[in-house]
Amino acid sequence: MLHRSIKIEEPEYPTILREIQDPPETLFIRGELASLRNKCLSIVGTRKASREGMHTAEEFAFSLARLEVTIISGLAAGIDAVSHKGALRAGGNTVAVLGTGIDKIYPAQNQNLAQEIIKSKGAILSEYPPGEPSYKGNFLRRNRIISGLSSATLVVEAPARSGSLATARFAAEQGREVFVVPGPHKNFNFAGSHALIRDGAILTTSPVELAQDMNWLDVGSKEGTEPQTLYELNPEETIVFETIHREGASLKVDKIIELTKLEPRTVNVCLASLIIKELVLEEGTGYKLK
Repeated sequence: MLHRSIKIEEPEYPTILREIQDPPETLFIRGELASLRNKCLSIVGTRKASREGMHTAEEFAFSLARLEVTIISGLAAGIDAVSHKGALRAGGNTVAVLGTGIDKIYPAQNQNLAQEIIKSKGAILSEYPPGEPSYKGNFLRRNRIISGLSSATLVVEAPARSGSLATARFAAEQGREVFVVPGPHKNFNFAGSHALIRDGAILTTSPVELAQDMNWLDVGSKEGTEPQTLYELNPEETIVFETIHREGASLKVDKIIELTKLEPRTVNVCLASLIIKELVLEEGTGYKLK
């Protein structure tokens, strides 16, 4: 398993990480660090997330990655994994910070995801060398790196006892913004999230709110898309919208299904939503951008 290492005094070492109180002296890396020169957001949350929480994390990651914001997370099950996947799905960049030695992916079920991150010009990194045993404290300690690589941290679905709260605390101590997506008030999986909001974290309910608060809407977006539109749409709606935009002509439903590779029901729901949002017009038997 090929990797390399960089010391804190070397030029390639991330400048934003060098600024924190306790930066790692050495980083072990698989992949490329160029995406860390972009705006960076860490997304964290519980490993035992609800379906809604997983969808929310992926939606934020997808939408923000479309604006060339690099998504940072910890490659854990649950919120971490879907955040990485959302960025990859958008064709964006993502970086995973391990709590293990650089030669060990944990959990093992995310081996393929780790490979996808590397192939997509992202990176897997750790402060722990190959062969380092997996100590529980290492995972807590690595959270300072997740927040330290980012201008802001977004917490999605965190119970009262969650490593995500440590990441949020590190972010606040590092002078970085902390955003939290709220949930049902009686759901114990959001108890930690709501505690962060009471303590002064910024409540956010959509990618556009977060981007506006961070002044990221002027970041260059992927070719052929408009930032404001991206933030108003969920991942499936974005795919449908961009497909119609790219073709530059009125498309029938069957053609949209063929091009997007989405389920027919999903495409119909998306088209209805895009019409309501006044982004798409129904023209005879086809659909075009308004």
